[in-house]
Amino acid sequence: MRFIKTIAALAAAMGSKIGASAASTFTPTKPPAVPLAVRSPYLNAWLQGDSGCLLPGAWPRFWTGGIQGWQGYVAVDGVAYNWMGGAPGPGPVDQLSMEYTSTKSIFTFDVAQKVKLTVTFLSPVYPDDMQRQSLQFSYVTVTAKSSDGASHKVQVYMDVSAEWASGDNSQYIDWEFGTAENLYYLKFWRENQYIFHEDSEIASWGNWYLSTGFHDGLTWQIGQDTAVRNQFVGNLTLSNTQETDFRPVSENWPVFAFSHDLGDVKNDEIERIFTLGLIQDHVINFARANNTLEPIPGLWRSFYNSSDMAAVVSFYNDYKHAVETMSHLDQRIENDSVEAAGKNYSLITTLALRQTFGAFQYGGTPEKPYIFLKEISSNSDIQTVDVIFPAFPIFVYLNATLSRYLLDPLFEHQESGAYPNKYAEHDLGTFPVAKGYPDGKDEAMPLEECGNMIIMALAYAQRTGDVGYLAAHYPILAQWAEYLVEDSLVPANQLSTDDFAGTLANQTNLAIKGIIGLKAMSKIAQLTNNSDEFKDKAEDYLMTWKAYAINYDANPPHTTLSYGDKDSHGILYNIYADKLLGLQFVDQSIFDMQSEFYLSVADEYGVGLDTRHSWVKSDWEMFAAAVAKDETKEMLVGKLARWVGETGTNRAMTDLFEGGTGGYPVGGPTFAARPVVGGLFALLALPT
Repeated sequence: MRFIKTIAALAAAMGSKIGASAASTFTPTKPPAVPLAVRSPYLNAWLQGDSGCLLPGAWPRFWTGGIQGWQGYVAVDGVAYNWMGGAPGPGPVDQLSMEYTSTKSIFTFDVAQKVKLTVTFLSPVYPDDMQRQSLQFSYVTVTAKSSDGASHKVQVYMDVSAEWASGDNSQYIDWEFGTAENLYYLKFWRENQYIFHEDSEIASWGNWYLSTGFHDGLTWQIGQDTAVRNQFVGNLTLSNTQETDFRPVSENWPVFAFSHDLGDVKNDEIERIFTLGLIQDHVINFARANNTLEPIPGLWRSFYNSSDMAAVVSFYNDYKHAVETMSHLDQRIENDSVEAAGKNYSLITTLALRQTFGAFQYGGTPEKPYIFLKEISSNSDIQTVDVIFPAFPIFVYLNATLSRYLLDPLFEHQESGAYPNKYAEHDLGTFPVAKGYPDGKDEAMPLEECGNMIIMALAYAQRTGDVGYLAAHYPILAQWAEYLVEDSLVPANQLSTDDFAGTLANQTNLAIKGIIGLKAMSKIAQLTNNSDEFKDKAEDYLMTWKAYAINYDANPPHTTLSYGDKDSHGILYNIYADKLLGLQFVDQSIFDMQSEFYLSVADEYGVGLDTRHSWVKSDWEMFAAAVAKDETKEMLVGKLARWVGETGTNRAMTDLFEGGTGGYPVGGPTFAARPVVGGLFALLALPT
């Protein structure tokens, strides 16, 4: 099948060159990749940019870049066409447009100048609804309407392959067809369930469901890819049968398909809804205390009586609510972004929402919920503190309570005594096993993570009024603050969150994070009626830091990358925390100085992270933009927006790229689909 897929991809590419598809419009811009079904680390499918963002003829891809077989056909007056996927056979429809909002990707197609076909991929994000957000499911709707005023007979088809259920194509897949209330569903799963294990980043446990509502003309089929697809193309219907020989993913490539006969289509739009998703009873193995791993149930189980079918049916029946609620959320983000920094900013934030939430797994119970984060594409760590921190603005903006559910696992694990170091733990292991580091040998970023945890804890309490949270965790927060007292003014040679750039002593930006962390700890002490031993130290450190960190002789003046290196510089993104927390601690002159300096060193697509490389880091750019003068803010936002539409990167939006070319960093890591793009909401998270 792989050879066939390659031929199909080439044929589709040739077809797109000679057809009208090449004239597709893209609104608000043409992104590096289009989110299709993006709801969790395992439901994370994209249309990559090397497709030209043209859906017909291209295979959807997992965030890793691996193919996830997903094929769509439409037949008009007896002739079949391809609207999604790289399977051989029918030629592509003409793609007229692609539009993305915060939660939707909408494709419109012209089918033989007879029918307008609209396909919408809706991955809801519910920041205020844990029940709905706990489901790893996404919607696809297909709508047909006559475009020439005449009546046409229309059938639509969609299938997914067994590739979704296992990253190891040698594994056996089982399946079944069933009905539940008003639904038909096709269930498939890996026969050898291996809980809390991944192959090629794909979960090795759980049940996958492709579902659709019952209508006259609905048919289904499970079988070999070529047989099932040829059945539809040749007969415009499916056989309502399933093959009985369960087999490996790559043996005669089993697919799971539905077809809807829409009948005569004329002036009225006719819509069919599909849902696709994964059900897992337990989602994370977590060492909550005493280094003992405990399976954490999927949060969904508490709301749906641990019943797969109750969850599947509920999600399908919730479609109308999803459309209405997501339209409001889309509009909110659009309006707020335009007000904050114009249309350029809105095209950035709207692309970042699904990507950020696509890295989260919801577990626990309503009484004790958790949100577990996967550090997608860098090293798959779980609950990485310096990944939560750059993503933090999106939670502060949408619903600060969510940040507590991200911080809770870190507090619980370390307060149990399971981590021996006095500074904050970097992460809790490798997703989906949060076992921590009882030997203390995590990736050491002591100053970075101590500062991050204190800043985030205070930000959560400020936005929610939950001072009790600070009081409950005061002993360990004070412990981390003592580390900042010891190390923040003159940082030892160590890593910062930008670990890909290597270790460095006396990092100016890292030092100011620790100093702001001390000032934040002073506020925490005051709020919790504890003795404030941190205020004077923070203020003394800030005075000394200014003498160490600023090159006043430069034109224009600016902070250095490290103390005393006058030829160096970097983005001073950590001063953002001062504004986020409303501390009024760092001199406004420093914000203004850096803002002016960035204008003098901007590259084609942004300001370099620091003088060690020509790399731009988009989340930190928006941290800087949020606290910059209007001219600098406009420059940073404008360059990033232009990068989104022009970059040659072809996967889910990277957060690290070459400032001059917009490509992946030369000599650096290739990041994709990381949740740190939550930091692109930095402008919206500031207190009003």
